[in-house]
Amino acid sequence: MPKLLIVIARLNVGGTAQYISELVNGLQHSGYEIIVATGNVQGAEVEDDIAATLPIKRLSSLGRKISLLRDLEARRQISNLISSFKPDLVYSHTFKAGLLVRSLKIDVPRIHAFHGHLLAEPELAGCRRKVVILIERVLASRAKYLITVGERVAQELIDKGVGGPSQYKSIAPGVRPLELENKESAHIAIGTQDEIRPLVVWLARVTAVKAPQRVAKIAQQIPEAFFILAGGGDLLEEVKVDLPSNMKVVGWQPASRMWSLADLAISTSENEGMPVALIEAQLAGIPVVAVNVGSVAEVIIEGKTGYVLPEFGESYIEKVRTLVHSKAERAKLGKEARTQALSKFSPKKMVNSHIKLFDEILA
Repeated sequence: MPKLLIVIARLNVGGTAQYISELVNGLQHSGYEIIVATGNVQGAEVEDDIAATLPIKRLSSLGRKISLLRDLEARRQISNLISSFKPDLVYSHTFKAGLLVRSLKIDVPRIHAFHGHLLAEPELAGCRRKVVILIERVLASRAKYLITVGERVAQELIDKGVGGPSQYKSIAPGVRPLELENKESAHIAIGTQDEIRPLVVWLARVTAVKAPQRVAKIAQQIPEAFFILAGGGDLLEEVKVDLPSNMKVVGWQPASRMWSLADLAISTSENEGMPVALIEAQLAGIPVVAVNVGSVAEVIIEGKTGYVLPEFGESYIEKVRTLVHSKAERAKLGKEARTQALSKFSPKKMVNSHIKLFDEILA
């Protein structure tokens, strides 16, 4: 029975937690023994309910925030866990876990996954960005393979000198269609039961890289639609200030609730990996208008399942307006979106891609 240790700093609500959940469940059914080593969410983040279903080993010192003493202790805890569990493979996810795991001197093969990357995040400006790039360049050689959720994310990292093309494997997330909430109940839950305008939904972490402040700008220019911003994060209170009358901020909400209500989904991010929320929207038959960052264009087929704009601006807002005014066009794009998403983002396909890769390494 192969033994796999997965290491991730925290399992906050979002696509990465879902990616790991589908992977763990699929691998366990294929005979893998797995431990998921993780820390705790910090600040305004919320831990995903999925965490309760996983074989977790909680590492008290592990977290997203940089803290030299706590990070050194977390590194020691990971090392001790490797010694006791004796995994055949160690699979790290996201920057902090990848840094700690790949800094260890161990003989166990290591794989690291980028769920997006830090290189384009607004808070990593100037010297900070250069430091992160340098760290990733050094660490790249310490992993047998580097996994990305999309081809474009891999190319962006290669262009920065992070690893070589032969190291990269792109494995799209496996996403199951949500069991949507009853629409009437969902409206009551967020207080929009009297709203008759088309509903445009933004669902993501409310943090700088997702550019949530752009939603109010769109709403101001399209009063004939009603905009809902859902999610939790450090900018949640800030985005509630001076809202236009056709916009509401509802905090963290289940995706099954938001996609039961939405007529149109939007993404305004400045950086993405392959956003699971947008895949779930398309599985629910909802078209998406998004900015072309990361691997978003691998989720949305331009003009077929939604629209992908080079940048946020007037052209982006005009596409949103066009779909707000055309129920027929939304229905057409939404139908194709569901068909494409069911085919491309199968959990079975994702798990089998990992098993093939793991078998190659273990052989």
